[in-house]
Amino acid sequence: MSNQLYTGLGDDGYTNLLGAGRVAKYMPQPEAYGTVDEASAAIGIARAAAASDLTHDILLTAQRDLYRLMTELAATPQVAPQFRAIDAHRVRWLEEQIEAITAQIEMPREFIVPGDSLAGAYLDLARTIVRRAERVVTHLLHDGLIENPELCRYLNRLSSLLFALELQENTLAGAPVPTLAKQPNAGG
Repeated sequence: MSNQLYTGLGDDGYTNLLGAGRVAKYMPQPEAYGTVDEASAAIGIARAAAASDLTHDILLTAQRDLYRLMTELAATPQVAPQFRAIDAHRVRWLEEQIEAITAQIEMPREFIVPGDSLAGAYLDLARTIVRRAERVVTHLLHDGLIENPELCRYLNRLSSLLFALELQENTLAGAPVPTLAKQPNAGG
């Protein structure tokens, strides 16, 4: 028995979708689920660096949700409903996490720059990748290649959650006041 990590089936630049269909790897669906996969990897880095067990647990749950979200993105429209796991309930779970975290931290009134803690910086990187994934998935929705608008809503809320977690991790690392994007007046 072989533990081969490759099949060679994609060497021609095409990949299978769930359901009947083979598309070029640069087409919108592989681009979308590939970007979500990238976001999950970035979240994994943030999870590994997180100081808080709660942050760790929230991020792991989100990664598992992203796995299910990728499955729906990888399906043809005909079979996508059978892979649907991201719904209004999962979006609401994100909103509940955001509400709980923002009740414990002070939200900045201005734009901030990342880097006040290692975990916070990783969370911000993950946030920006999730934002890109949201743009790609929204494109699929607007072009009629997917039907579930909850996928876009989920990614939108996830990016907000990652921002809140960034602020919380910064606070835990001893940086409760974030570095602002606007440079303070130097005087004179």
